[in-house]
Amino acid sequence: MNRLRKILAKNIKAYRNETGMSQLKLADLVNTAPNYIAMIEAEKRFPTDTMLERIATALQKEPCELFSLAPLQKDWQEAVLLEMSNFINLKLSESKKLSMKSISTDHE
Repeated sequence: MNRLRKILAKNIKAYRNETGMSQLKLADLVNTAPNYIAMIEAEKRFPTDTMLERIATALQKEPCELFSLAPLQKDWQEAVLLEMSNFINLKLSESKKLSMKSISTDHE
């Protein structure tokens, strides 16, 4: 169950953040305490099937989407793309510095 809790927690938080919804707002929509939503997102509680349906409805998702690996893969892909972009920018900067250095030594 630990893996399911982790996936559920990350997805609820991701979908909630995607919509700009606070824990308080989600809790209000599903008629529960904000602390309960926080505990689900912290992997300390696992909601009932009824609560899962209410959370999914509030997030405008199907209940099964709360257990999908897709949002986690999206985060991973975005992190990889950011790392690649940073690496490319670093290499371009280094190359530009070398070119500038080469130009300045050619003119001396």
